[in-house]
Amino acid sequence: MIKANNLFKWYGSKQVVDDVSFQVAKGEVLGFLGPNGAGKSTTMRMLTGFLPMSSGSVEIGGHVLVDEPLKAKSLFGYLPENAPAYADMTVEGFLEFTASMRDLSGDAKRDAVEKAIVTCHLGSVSKQSIDTLSKGYRHRTCFAQAILHDPPILILDEPTDGLDPNQKHEMRELIKRMGQDKAIIVSTHILEEVEAICTRVIIIDQGKLVFNGTPAEMRAKSAEAGGVTIRVQGVQKPDLTDVLERIPEAGRPIEVKEVDGALVATIPHQSGKSGLAAKIKAELDRRSWAFDELHTNSGRLDDVFRAITSLDVATNQENN
Repeated sequence: MIKANNLFKWYGSKQVVDDVSFQVAKGEVLGFLGPNGAGKSTTMRMLTGFLPMSSGSVEIGGHVLVDEPLKAKSLFGYLPENAPAYADMTVEGFLEFTASMRDLSGDAKRDAVEKAIVTCHLGSVSKQSIDTLSKGYRHRTCFAQAILHDPPILILDEPTDGLDPNQKHEMRELIKRMGQDKAIIVSTHILEEVEAICTRVIIIDQGKLVFNGTPAEMRAKSAEAGGVTIRVQGVQKPDLTDVLERIPEAGRPIEVKEVDGALVATIPHQSGKSGLAAKIKAELDRRSWAFDELHTNSGRLDDVFRAITSLDVATNQENN
């Protein structure tokens, strides 16, 4: 439902987006990641038509954005980062105004506003002016305007920003439910959020697309992926280390440390070899060594993110 084709953006001689292409289908929640200054927000603004692209094209629901802007924009709801709202309006009044801008009227307008208020848990503040709201309620009000017309596409920039832990959980569950029959892009810097709600992830770094895959595929790139962690009781550290180092499938370095009277060992897997967990268990069983933990590590998203993105993009002119 969303197609970004060979997007480029220049500010004078400074290139901030460099040949970025991706697609998002119905039923997908796409996590859009990148370090500060990577070109993430610039790309989001080009997708929504808020910023002209230097070259490339965007299709929304089959409509080319620059050729049919009104038709394309009618198909998505947009939550920008630090979304603006009219401070002197009430929550209900702001949503009614937004509904009018979406060409809703009469019963359809009233029903859409009521549904958005209920969905975003805004009933207790619906009569308050927006300038009296907490950051969390203000953000939820802006999210409500994005979903007001029940669009098939949502483009959300930091959708849980300013929310407390309970509100974050509610928002993530809401996005997951909506993602079953919508195409959703979520720009975020919270890796926990990616694991919680996203079916696919793309990472942009220094304006270039450097990863496109599922969270599981991203974790699999971690140095820890495929390794094994064990917790063993009643064994001396040198003895355990010696046994683990003799296992052909075990990589290096093997880390063994004492934790609360037990030994906890982390064993990397040897590249190109499998069955590490089974071999470790067999060695422990053969010696009748008691263990209360043995699991294969799935990898860490933060490790992969750090490995494939730049540590310093401060010279980039884009803020986010």
